[in-house]
Amino acid sequence: MQISGAQMVIEALIAEGVDTVFGYPGGAIMNVYDEIYKQDKFQHILTRHEQAAVHAAEGYSKASAKVGVAMITSGPGFTNAVTGLADAYMDSIPLVVISGQVPMSLIGTDAFQEIDAVGISRPCTKHNYLVTDAADLPRILKEAFYIARSGRPGPVHVDIPKDVTAQIAEFDYDVALDLETYKPHTKGNPRQIKKAMQAVANAKRPVFYLGGGIINSNASNEVRELVHKTGIPAVETFMARGTLTHDDDLLIGMLGMHGSYAANMAMSETDMVIALGARFDDRVTGKLSEFAKNATVIHVDIDPASISKLVNANFPIVGDIKNVVNDMLAQSSVIDAQNYEQWRETIVNFNELHPLTYYEDSERLKPQWVIARVGELLGDNANISTDVGQHQMWSAQFYPFSRPRQFISSGGLGTMGFGFPAAIGVKAAAPEKTSINFTGDGSILMNCQELMTAVEKKLPVVNIILNNNFLGMVRQWQTLFYDKRYAETDLSIQPDFVKLAEAFGGIGYRVSTKEEFDAALQDAIKKDIVAFIEVKVERLENVMPMVPSGGSLFNMMLLEKKESK
Repeated sequence: MQISGAQMVIEALIAEGVDTVFGYPGGAIMNVYDEIYKQDKFQHILTRHEQAAVHAAEGYSKASAKVGVAMITSGPGFTNAVTGLADAYMDSIPLVVISGQVPMSLIGTDAFQEIDAVGISRPCTKHNYLVTDAADLPRILKEAFYIARSGRPGPVHVDIPKDVTAQIAEFDYDVALDLETYKPHTKGNPRQIKKAMQAVANAKRPVFYLGGGIINSNASNEVRELVHKTGIPAVETFMARGTLTHDDDLLIGMLGMHGSYAANMAMSETDMVIALGARFDDRVTGKLSEFAKNATVIHVDIDPASISKLVNANFPIVGDIKNVVNDMLAQSSVIDAQNYEQWRETIVNFNELHPLTYYEDSERLKPQWVIARVGELLGDNANISTDVGQHQMWSAQFYPFSRPRQFISSGGLGTMGFGFPAAIGVKAAAPEKTSINFTGDGSILMNCQELMTAVEKKLPVVNIILNNNFLGMVRQWQTLFYDKRYAETDLSIQPDFVKLAEAFGGIGYRVSTKEEFDAALQDAIKKDIVAFIEVKVERLENVMPMVPSGGSLFNMMLLEKKESK
């Protein structure tokens, strides 16, 4: 089939089963957009900013377990999208981002809207391509999707000059993939797995350390079975929330800087860490020399470069989490869950000593109450996206997650402005669920133009703005470590969020009581249009527990004890 390069892009997307593309057109990508206009096999969602297009593709991918697709133009179109690429790279999200480029004859001439896109994207993509011949496009696009979704997932960038999209060449998408230097190792070494499981059987205080790789591998069911067969308590990283259900007796809680007291103490006193799809991030480990320093470490990961990168693994196992956990299940008979009864009781005592809680000691609503209340009202019927800041940590702490891919947030890069466009992508991927975005009065302004996208495409995202008139997380650090010098974090001057939502054709609410919040949430869901619910919350509330940067997990700053709520 002899077709143009632009037509090849469309045919490749259809062949890959893509049903949704997020993007923003421009001169260099115009030939491809002309072909999008002519087809009816997938929908295109026009965002109002290129960063938002990539974040929406991330949200779509996280919620659907599919490869997200974004399309952008050259120059500023691409540079606007770089934050999304870096965000996806840090969190191992499979994306294919297609950008237009100036014609081949103009590359290197400082032409209008020319930028070295492949040079810029190289450090923040799993792989990238500059297409110089339309005949290469079928192979490159097929490789891009394969690389994005296989092994450790990640974003792949394909940069296509405008004249290449106009070239006519043969389109054959059945071309065989042959990537000599890319062979993901998906099966774990069976002898190593057997030895590791025997070591677990000999441990007294083992802990499962559950990471985001479990979600990426769609291995939550297998991990749940392994945890319950062995009776070993588990901690989750921020990226792994929903691997176990919130009410699972063996779930200790979230680990790390804002993890629960019980989770951090369990990790500090364990003698066996079973890390599944986790990368020992600094926000999880705290001071490395003190992290689980008396423990033997089993580290399972699809990415060999991640194993022993920060914490030495006594039993390194390279492989896909689902495959390795199935092999572990086959060996689980060597483990007697009764051996850990005393250890489980110790963890219960940790939790009773300093439970994860908050106090309603303010006239204003507490943000933790708002998040927990949404959980009570919606529970499993909602997908939860967040921006970045205090509201993000409170969401991870207090929402009752019951399934994988229910929690969508920016982990490694910590990108303010992620939440709203991601929630749009989540709603496009899972229209049957209510799409909630917990955000702050700082974060929401970074991509509030996406109100127009949500209105136009009838994607009724409910944005719950926890407004403390501060850049809350930075303010918290200024309170604790900078003698309350609130340098450029006071956001007392803010827009009227209700009128802002209404100006775009959405709906806005301003609430200050529990009754008003319940009514606003129920009305927003019933109205079925994009909504801002501005909640005036306690200004100086801190996220606790907190491990100071570089501190040890067992040296937590804790909530002062009062009469509990």
